[in-house]
Amino acid sequence: MKPLIAVPIGDPAGIGPEIVVKSIANKDVFQAARCIIIGDKKIIEDAIAFTKISLKINVVKKPDEGVYEENVLNLIDLDNVIMNEFKIGKVSGMCGKAAYEYIEKSIELANLREVDAVATTPINKEALKAGNINYIGHTEIFGALTGTKDPLTMFEVRGMRVFFLTRHVSLRKACDMVTKDRIKDYVIRCKDVLKTLGVSDGTMAIAGLNPHSGEHGLFGDEEVNHVTPAVEELRKEGYDVVGPIGADSVFHMALQGRFNSVLSLYHDQGHIATKTLDFEKTIAITGGMPILRTSVDHGTAMDIAGKGIASEVSMIEAILIAAKYSPYFTTQSHKQT
Repeated sequence: MKPLIAVPIGDPAGIGPEIVVKSIANKDVFQAARCIIIGDKKIIEDAIAFTKISLKINVVKKPDEGVYEENVLNLIDLDNVIMNEFKIGKVSGMCGKAAYEYIEKSIELANLREVDAVATTPINKEALKAGNINYIGHTEIFGALTGTKDPLTMFEVRGMRVFFLTRHVSLRKACDMVTKDRIKDYVIRCKDVLKTLGVSDGTMAIAGLNPHSGEHGLFGDEEVNHVTPAVEELRKEGYDVVGPIGADSVFHMALQGRFNSVLSLYHDQGHIATKTLDFEKTIAITGGMPILRTSVDHGTAMDIAGKGIASEVSMIEAILIAAKYSPYFTTQSHKQT
């Protein structure tokens, strides 16, 4: 049976509802997965109207009540948007709160094993704050609602997988966070994430921080003092890892298949490599949690919301990757529980 993927529609005022509607109408998505949408029926009806997509809405209470046939959009309707207060393309607390509730319901379904994975759409940090939601983004919400202390972020694009040692901190602070102990901890946990996705063979590469990986201390000593010692200790402990490898070549080597993944040492290092390769098909996977979550890696695009022109390519890819990995993840999760 095809994997069952929960898809919250994101911020109702953004492009999330539109790309969800377009993705459900996509034949590749229909062939790969069964999708249960979490949202507001009025918002979905509006998106169907302005995209001119022919879909039948089937409102259900639980995923197993869905009719998973072509051109049917199965919806759990939270009915949490007041339409006479709603303005598409505008940030509002109402929409921030609604977006959170869609995510919350999706996580509940995944925690109960009523769905195999969650594929998320964009939310707006300003709207979350206006709605008195005390999380800055998806990762923090998923971490809190699954009891996961430090979820890992992995990007996948064209088979290349990239993890991140540091994320939303200044570049100066990121450099200070490149320590031997942190690298070891992340490599071990990243390897565990790969196993849950069915990836047990292959070598993980650690990118260099400085130009040419520091040239043995000439351009910085982080590689000498932290990265190399971490790699040496990890290899002695049986982990298949190499590095540091210059960031100007390691991602190309991974794309060629020489490594099963790369540990990027700071946010933009890995983001530039993946998004330059293929911006729309760069998909985020949140690892280290008891549930599987994939996501588009773009924003709510309020400026074009409601115009019917938003690209659904990233949403389609997020659902397809969730469907690809969920059989492995479900098996590993059941072993762990």
